[in-house]
Amino acid sequence: MRGALKAKIFLDDELPKVPRGSVEKVVREAGMKVVSKKPEIGIVVGGDGVFSRFGRTESVPLLFVGVRSGLATGSKAYLASVSFDELPRAWSRILAGNYRVKRSKRLEVRKRGRSLGSVFTDVYLQRGAESNCIRYRVAVSGELSFEEAAIGDGVVVTTAAGSTGYYSYPEKMHGEVMDPTGHRMLGEDQIGVCHIVPTYSVRMGTGEHPLRYALPWGSRVEISITRPADARLYGVGPDRGGVKVAAGEKILVLPSSRTTSTIVL
Repeated sequence: MRGALKAKIFLDDELPKVPRGSVEKVVREAGMKVVSKKPEIGIVVGGDGVFSRFGRTESVPLLFVGVRSGLATGSKAYLASVSFDELPRAWSRILAGNYRVKRSKRLEVRKRGRSLGSVFTDVYLQRGAESNCIRYRVAVSGELSFEEAAIGDGVVVTTAAGSTGYYSYPEKMHGEVMDPTGHRMLGEDQIGVCHIVPTYSVRMGTGEHPLRYALPWGSRVEISITRPADARLYGVGPDRGGVKVAAGEKILVLPSSRTTSTIVL
């Protein structure tokens, strides 16, 4: 007879939305075994930021568990497969094998030719505290090839999994009114690029001023700062302060060979 399903719990290190003891209690009551090594599934409790973090570092199938919040600025957890208060019902489906495992593509990020790791959702270059707008260049190569120059807060490159984040901010804006539920989904075979609050952008040789666009999977996106500024790369590495990017340094974002496995109920 098969033993208990081995599950590892993943929470935010600093501000977990649910105490670890509470999560362990629910998992054990479901007949699962909580382990720290060699799990069969991972249970990630939090919001999209936590899902993004563990989605790029773990290879085990992950169940994303959202937490309902009464706060106006609480997590929206678009990527959650289930909410924490629905977990008891979800366990019966998982233990019965009534679920599927989805494999999502990742992006690899390189700086000056050195890999900084892979990304499950999105990576973005953004101005730091010591700069106003930053001036940067975007060069796309692959099935489509072009160059852009822009002035603004920065630029985001996203997978389909991350498209409800920064990539979707234009959907939230309707004149001077915001629609908090607005978002746009990308296809699994697309990479999204979106300029973050630009004051100016231009596609070289065309006179066009694109804010956002989708690229075929396989495209390579090179980003560089064209004037000294406090600019940082977020979405890779454990440092929440980001990776500092200096003028002339090239950031390359391209498809990764790694994938993220998530449990879909």
